[in-house]
Amino acid sequence: MAQTILDPTGEQTVAERARLARPASLSGLTVGLLDISKPRGDVFLDRIEQRLTEVGAKVKRYRKPTFAKPAPVDLRHQIATECQVVIEALAD
Repeated sequence: MAQTILDPTGEQTVAERARLARPASLSGLTVGLLDISKPRGDVFLDRIEQRLTEVGAKVKRYRKPTFAKPAPVDLRHQIATECQVVIEALAD
């Protein structure tokens, strides 16, 4: 029995992107924490922020207006210009 898998992103073709190299250390870097506005995502990010500051990273917090849509362009631009690393939280 054949199965069809649907891509919920709506892309017509798969976009291939090369992975960026990971930093050797987070110490001294600015890490952006993006809360996508799902319940309890902030609880997860609170713990991540605590751990990051323990290793010497500077943390900046951001929040999407809704989890149902991609982050607005201006928010993505702000994160890209202010941070070297980003962590996005998904939680329910």
